Amino acid sequence: MSWIMTIPASNPAPAPADVAPVHVVGGGLAGSEAAWQLARAGIPTVLHEMRPARKTEAHQTDGLAELVCSNSFRSDDSENNAVGLLHEELRRCGSLILQCGDGHRLPAGGALAVDREGFSAAVTQALENHPLVTIARGEVAGLPPADWSSVVIATGPLTSPALAEAVRALTGEGELAFFDAIAPIVHRDSIDLSRAWFQSRYDKGGGKDYINCPLDRAQYEAFVAALLAGEKTEFREWEKDTPYFEGCLPIEVMAERGPETLRFGPMKPVGLIDPSTGRQPHAVVQLRQDNALGTLFNLVGFQTKLKYGEQVRIFRTIPGLEQAEFARLGGLHRNTFLNSPRLLDGSLRLKAQPRLRFAGQITGVEGYVESAAIGLLAGRFAAAERLGRQPAPPPATTALGALLGHITGGAEAESFQPMNVNFGLFPPLAPPDGRRKVRKAERKPALAARALADLAAWLADPALAA
Repeated sequence: MSWIMTIPASNPAPAPADVAPVHVVGGGLAGSEAAWQLARAGIPTVLHEMRPARKTEAHQTDGLAELVCSNSFRSDDSENNAVGLLHEELRRCGSLILQCGDGHRLPAGGALAVDREGFSAAVTQALENHPLVTIARGEVAGLPPADWSSVVIATGPLTSPALAEAVRALTGEGELAFFDAIAPIVHRDSIDLSRAWFQSRYDKGGGKDYINCPLDRAQYEAFVAALLAGEKTEFREWEKDTPYFEGCLPIEVMAERGPETLRFGPMKPVGLIDPSTGRQPHAVVQLRQDNALGTLFNLVGFQTKLKYGEQVRIFRTIPGLEQAEFARLGGLHRNTFLNSPRLLDGSLRLKAQPRLRFAGQITGVEGYVESAAIGLLAGRFAAAERLGRQPAPPPATTALGALLGHITGGAEAESFQPMNVNFGLFPPLAPPDGRRKVRKAERKPALAARALADLAAWLADPALAA
């Protein structure tokens, strides 16, 4: 059983007695974070989660903030990586998701990976224990009732059909969707470590945070051929034209783009030396620890739409995985998102009905941390509004502000697609000391330093105190 870190309930200044509750629909990362931020501000909050009354294609439990794809929150480097910077900003904003993530961290080199069961249990426990949060189990079918004067909709990529249809009818927008794929998980004791070895790329972090399975040229070419020939999941007629998100392509879709694509993607061998040969392998499959006990490892970047039997057959051709036992096989789920630059205002309210805010992946952000970030902002904005304050967005120079700005107007509405946070969304730096431009090596640390300084000023504003 995973150890659960207990998050103490905050002691917010009580809201006026006549403050009506804010309703948060969806108990994923974004909804959980939004509910926490509202409660921290002293606002009574009802968190609605349809599981277990209504299941989804991807979830396996009824826990809040369940991680259904990878267990990694990606890079934790706050100086050189925009995701790592977003981690740090969320920590400084009192994020529940980052508190629980840090408390259930697993070895993953320079990344923040978590024990998915312990993480979800900690988030669930924190919200269940908060005196201002009520968790209501059951589906919100269609638009929330009219007497819910403030609602945060954070239903994620698996929004129920009834609610999705109601939102489409309200906005007049056609549905935008893509497929998000799930990577398989393998039992650690079924991996042959006489053929595989522990090493982080370039020996980062602890230096031995990943299991590496090497392939020579012939093995790699045979593996790619098997992926291309393998039997795939058939799509329904109405799903066939749905595009994939580039950041989470199935492994076999990447293989279709050319024989070397995987060697420059999830199977790149750079920074790794096979101890049995003393050389860099032609290609490599990496597995990352998936639970605190170290008994489960997931195949990094191996999201797939292969049928289950094909997955077992093909993945067991990987050296070291010949006898692999799978705790979970890969799969697909449909992902739906709004055309947010056209539909949402700067505080994430639906222009057609401002009592409704949206948060998380449904707004067109991609990734666990990005979803939590938009949930945090939606919760803060809704709390400010309930307390009679004007919601103030974070500076555009911060990771939070850059992400918010992108989805609420910075992106082109006509070509809007889900986006991870990245430094390309940040305003450019002014060159120092009269130079014509900032040196490349200085750019990311300087952007990060500016972001954290501007975030501190934003958080110090008395009007934003929560």
